Amino acid sequence: MPAAEQSHHATQDPDLIVAGPEGLACAAGAFHVDPWKPVPLAVVTHAHADHATPGCGRYITTPRTAAFMRTRFGGDPEITELEFGHPVDLNGVRVSLHPAGHTPGSAQVRLEHDGRVWCVTGDYKRDADTTSEPFELVECDALITESTFGLPIFRWPDAAEVAADINAWRQKNAEEGATSVLLAYAFGKAQRVMALLDPSIGPIGVHGAVARLCAAYQDLGVSLPEWLHAKRETRDALKGAGTIVAPPSVAGSTWLRGFAGKGGVRTAMVSGWMTIRGRRRWRALDAGFVLSDHADWPGLLRTIEESGATRVGVTHGYAEPMARYLREVKGLDAFAVPTRFRGEDGGEENADDDRNDSPEEASTA
Repeated sequence: MPAAEQSHHATQDPDLIVAGPEGLACAAGAFHVDPWKPVPLAVVTHAHADHATPGCGRYITTPRTAAFMRTRFGGDPEITELEFGHPVDLNGVRVSLHPAGHTPGSAQVRLEHDGRVWCVTGDYKRDADTTSEPFELVECDALITESTFGLPIFRWPDAAEVAADINAWRQKNAEEGATSVLLAYAFGKAQRVMALLDPSIGPIGVHGAVARLCAAYQDLGVSLPEWLHAKRETRDALKGAGTIVAPPSVAGSTWLRGFAGKGGVRTAMVSGWMTIRGRRRWRALDAGFVLSDHADWPGLLRTIEESGATRVGVTHGYAEPMARYLREVKGLDAFAVPTRFRGEDGGEENADDDRNDSPEEASTA
């Protein structure tokens, strides 16, 4: 916390969670939540790379997140699997995990100590979908919330309407012999998009980075439509009437052009950032669809209000303006929490559905 804010809150009880050089630290419990650097004990909300850091001594997370972490990290990290709602005592701090609705197994971290309850949301969304557990509200005294889309401009349309628009776009492209390409972050967004696709329009192919995670989804019992690994051997099957789901980094690549049908390749980005029309032009896209696995502005405000928290830390994305709004308009004790991932470009696609592709997922092999 900035020095000025530390002074402002000096008369209050010490914060249970504080941002330090390794990320969010709970000194009382001797652990970190979603640390930025390797630490002895990490409680992890979900397996995106800006929340799950390899090299920690031990991890505590949900079974589904543990499976994704093993897929992404490789090797055999020491992970204690904790079911939703089952508390564990960490040096006197009662810790439990609760569904965040962001990716399968994604969790909010509830911490109880000395009669006060804190909650760290990680990334979350309020709208239910078929690929992740529905969000569960956690009532608390103090809340640390993400704010990736913490501006009033960000308000999501109905997901069913977005799905209908995507499938109509695919159908038109197929009729014109053009291969449809949906750009979506490889872990989380890609699988959610796949679950919305009408397979009767044409075959569905996925980039290699998406394929390995689709297999992990299916191993966990998440239903996805039939898909092909998009590679040289499947090009003919996908050209023209097919749809390819791939990370944004492949846009304009030689790999992608190899799948062009007689009508070429048409690309669309699926992201909350497509709310900003200028981003579609900047990426030279044929279409853009607004769909996010993060809460929008109304969802963020609803969560903060329903939690009952009077002290609110805001992190990721538009933290400063949102904290200011909560102070000046809502009268809350709100403050920005430092993060190494900042803004829509500073970490927009950081192996997260609405932040940044990591190098491992940017491969076009």
